[in-house]
Parts: sequence; structure tokens; C-alpha cells
Amino acid sequence: MLTVPVRQLGESERRSVERLLDRDPYAGAQVAERVAARGLAWWRAEGRILGYGPRRHVESLCWLGGNLTPVLADRPAVAAFADLLSGEERICSSIVGRADAVLGLWDRLSASWGPARDVRPNQPLLATDALPCVSVDREVRQVHAGEVDVLFPAAVAMYTEEVGVSPLVDDGGRSYRRRVTELVRAGRAYARFVDGKVVFKAELAVVTRRTAQVQGVWVDPQWRGRGIATAAMAAVVRHALLRVAPTVSLYVNDFNLPARRVYQRCGFRPVGTLATVLF
Repeated sequence: MLTVPVRQLGESERRSVERLLDRDPYAGAQVAERVAARGLAWWRAEGRILGYGPRRHVESLCWLGGNLTPVLADRPAVAAFADLLSGEERICSSIVGRADAVLGLWDRLSASWGPARDVRPNQPLLATDALPCVSVDREVRQVHAGEVDVLFPAAVAMYTEEVGVSPLVDDGGRSYRRRVTELVRAGRAYARFVDGKVVFKAELAVVTRRTAQVQGVWVDPQWRGRGIATAAMAAVVRHALLRVAPTVSLYVNDFNLPARRVYQRCGFRPVGTLATVLF
């Protein structure tokens, strides 16, 4: 029997949740953004937030929606979350978070939720609060609302290359295009255009009061090896630090050595390790 049961959290525990999320501002950024925008009421948040710990003292969280994301989940919390979730049908498309918690969950859930399409056990989590010391590409700018049609093919190419499946498969790309459009309208999509074509792109996919998290970094294959990525990424980091959040963060696959070199040159430092299980 679990001495500390998992429970679904509600709006009355929002302050406790926010304090806990502040303790892990990078790995918990996506959850923090959702809580800030929509609170803890499941019908507004498009997901559930599960809590572990005595009442009035939440020790760990687990967001369950399109993704499953544990936050500050130690071994007892992982066991408790997995015990509850193993009896439910899987609805998430991935499990992502701190590596020890994600891999611990997957060890316990794989029998009922498997198989996974891919498991990425080592994804360095990086952050910076300093303006880049390298040159900035002045051609990188925020994408305008009327440029979604130009940006979208590059976004599809990035997603397909990174995730391993096309975002056009399930619904012809309607939901993914809606997400890209939302990022553009929010001023969170950046690109460099050459002759009307995107040669570099990146988005601030998650923004909280603690960090802006970069995702979707992509360079057109025909432009790779020309050294444009560092200056382009530096432009995104500079703008985000000056206009959006006090830090910039991201995570990267450990095997993507070119990208890791770019991020290092832009001033990013390790702040942890994430893992992702893709379905």
C-alpha cells in the first residue's frame, strides 16, 4: 500500500505548485507555462496535474496531457505516479523530463504502455543568463504573421527530422500549423530568410517568468557547414534575454555534437539531463 497517495491537484493548491515549479525552472518550464496561463482546473488546462506528498505539502508533480512530465519526482514519487498511471490508457505522445524520473517511469510503465517508438535517455539541459559573446546575425528576426506559409515547410522538415515522423500524418498538419501560427502571432518564432526561403529557424516554445525555452532549431541542409548557426542562434538568445525572460534554456540530444558546439559557443551551460520517451 502507498502511504502517500497520488492525487489530482486543484486551484486551491496553486501556490504550492508554483513554489515547487520555481525549484526546477528549466525542466519544469512547460508545466509552469501551462499553470500560469490556465491554472490547475483540468477543464481549462487541457491536462491534469497529479501531486505526490502529504496534503498541503506537495513534494512532486506530474503533468498528464499531450505529454507526461514529472517534476522533482524522486523514487517514491515515481513509483506512486507509475502505480496510478499503469491502470490508465496511455493518452500522451511522449514522456519528457529529468532523466532519472522519466526512465524510472518508463521502467514501470513500459509493460502496459509500450512499446515506445524511441527512447532518448541522455539529453543535456542547458541554460544561459548572459548575452552571447559571439557575433550576432542581424538577418535573423521575428517571423511576421503573413509569413506562416513560408515558415511552415521548414517547421515540418525540422519536426520530421527531429521526431522521426511527419506532423502531417494524423490530421494533415492542421494542429501543427495551428501551433506554428500561434508562435508566430505571439512573436516567438525567429528565422533568417534568403531569397524568400527559410534557411534558419527557432522558436521560444515555452515562456515563463523564469526562462524562455528554445525549441525547433533548424538549418536548411543546403546551408549546413557554412557556419551560420552560431550567429543565428546568438541573435535569438540576445533578443530573448533583452525582451522576453531573464534566462534562455533548451535541451539537445547528446549525439547531436554540431548543435552542442553551437550552444556552447552561445554561452549555454549544463543544468541537468533530460530524457524523452516517444510513442
